[in-house]
Amino acid sequence: MSELPAALPPAVRALAEADFSAIAPRFTAAGFTVAEPADGIITIRAAAVDAARPALLISVGVHGDETGPIEVVAYLLDALSHQPSALAVDLMLCVGNIGAIRAGKRFIDADLNRMFREQRGTLEGTAEAARADVMIAATTAFFKDAGPVRWHLDLHTAIRPSVYPTFAIVPELIADQPRAQLIDWLGLAGIGAIIMNPASVGTYSYYSAEHHAAAGTTIELGRIGTLGQNDLAQFKDASQALDDLLRGAAQREGTQRPHIFNTARQIIKLSEQFKMAFGKETHNFTAMKQGEEIARDGDTIYTVQHPEELVVFPNPDVRVGLRAGLMVVRVG
Repeated sequence: MSELPAALPPAVRALAEADFSAIAPRFTAAGFTVAEPADGIITIRAAAVDAARPALLISVGVHGDETGPIEVVAYLLDALSHQPSALAVDLMLCVGNIGAIRAGKRFIDADLNRMFREQRGTLEGTAEAARADVMIAATTAFFKDAGPVRWHLDLHTAIRPSVYPTFAIVPELIADQPRAQLIDWLGLAGIGAIIMNPASVGTYSYYSAEHHAAAGTTIELGRIGTLGQNDLAQFKDASQALDDLLRGAAQREGTQRPHIFNTARQIIKLSEQFKMAFGKETHNFTAMKQGEEIARDGDTIYTVQHPEELVVFPNPDVRVGLRAGLMVVRVG
């Protein structure tokens, strides 16, 4: 049963409930090939196969309590459905953790954004593991016959405050040209910082980059908020950049290039003895100096190795075996 707020704009409620019944017929009537391969997933493709047409996957609600991107995409897609011929990409829209969205929770059993990996260990039997399998199958089908221009924008909002209110995680394995184009677009979207990620921790966007050659990225668009009550002004630049991408609009000028960070190390929780030297409320991109203790886990002590490292996603409460924090260094 849905526990969504009672007073929601129709477009927002529809997307939060993974209901495409209003928009799908509009694109179908305009000549697009529209399909719903699974609950919460819709694909909208040009009727004629065109290898030059970009393939764009947008995912929202991978964490059920991160509702701002749901509102942003709901309004964009609703407006576009009234001008369907303006859609300039083959689009897949995925509403991630539907059950958690309806319940107003981050997840049901475990973090969905750690399930996109071959080995899930004790997480294999969770509701999120089953949902990830559905999303993987749909993603594989979507990119199977796509042309070379492939994007995956996985839209999130952050739990805690951040020195950079907006930032993105970009897999290092993306080829140089599409990576450069992605970084340019992230600048247009008002993203303040980019973390280059050398290895997967099971995220959806890394999966798309690794297995389907997509320019994939996890984007933190601001602070977490209640569905229907998000301050949409904080998403203005990202909303405009998304709309331009969907419509194939010319690139705008005058945007600021994001600061670039490399990953220094992943802080993995090895046991229940794990304890961080600071609280999980610590702001993202908090700076630490060489030699400072980050965390300890039994006989293992994590310390800062570079003259300065910044901590991102500190969370000592994750399950054993998962990332409890990310240490980064600025390179650009």
